[in-house]
Amino acid sequence: MRYVNAVAQALNDAMAADPAVMLMGEDVAAAGGPFKATRGLLDAHGPERVRDTPISEASLVGAAVGAALTGMKPVVEIMFMDFVTLAMDAVVNQAAKARFMFGGQCSVPMVLRTPHGGGLNAGPQHSQCLEAWFAHIPGLRVVCPATVADAYSLLRAAIEAPDPVVVVENKALYALQGDIDVNAPREVGKARIDRAGRDATIVTYGATLYAARAAADRLATEGIEAEIVDLRWIQPWDEEAVFASVAKTHRVVIAHEAVQAFGVGAEIAARIAADAFDDLDAPVLRVGAPFMPIAFAKTLEAAYLPDADRIVAAVKSTLA
Repeated sequence: MRYVNAVAQALNDAMAADPAVMLMGEDVAAAGGPFKATRGLLDAHGPERVRDTPISEASLVGAAVGAALTGMKPVVEIMFMDFVTLAMDAVVNQAAKARFMFGGQCSVPMVLRTPHGGGLNAGPQHSQCLEAWFAHIPGLRVVCPATVADAYSLLRAAIEAPDPVVVVENKALYALQGDIDVNAPREVGKARIDRAGRDATIVTYGATLYAARAAADRLATEGIEAEIVDLRWIQPWDEEAVFASVAKTHRVVIAHEAVQAFGVGAEIAARIAADAFDDLDAPVLRVGAPFMPIAFAKTLEAAYLPDADRIVAAVKSTLA
């Protein structure tokens, strides 16, 4: 099935398994969502559990926090990740802080689903990757599935979590095809070795996984075997898996679509330098987007997004 259908299947199965799960968002009911990730769920579960909301991110996320505090398990969709700016108070000051501020007497089992990323020429206000913002907030978990299988299993894991989870889906992946396993482990905070290698580690997540795969294929033709670690979870991230790969290859490139400056890669690079320095034979390098808004123009967007060429160059630099 397609990635977007795996998301829909995960939502449907979670709602069938737990009557407390409900969906809220702009056009998620009658229209089936802007990317059709909720198509058919209104008919399957009814208007009490699949609710269209006004175009007010602050209101709908605030309502979801209240619903979660009073026994529901809301899954909120923000149409584009850029629009989460309008709901930051509810997410950062309320959902993330409730368990701590009430001494563990309550929790906010809420999921915020939202697509990020470029590739569709949607411009600077509809293409941003803002996951590092949320990874910086204690009390929030952040996951970014790259594969069809993970689109299903990690969303199920997020819905079952007792605390708020931000699920980030790259909209360029929605048409991706693959298989799902409804019985796969629903792991929190676990990375996956996407490709084994011996010469350098590429740490990545989301859509950049596919640029990393292309880079590894090209490097292999030159006798360079790169290991790819798909983080999957950004917060918490799997330090054990990353450090084990560093100990094996001794060289690391961290690649993500988000702006390179102050990003997820910077945190991981700093932790490797602090806690796995003795395993390094070269500086940790990062590949990310330049520090500027993304352009509408197709050619400029292509130049902006990290690609296999830049990852190959970074890996070769660590080996030089």
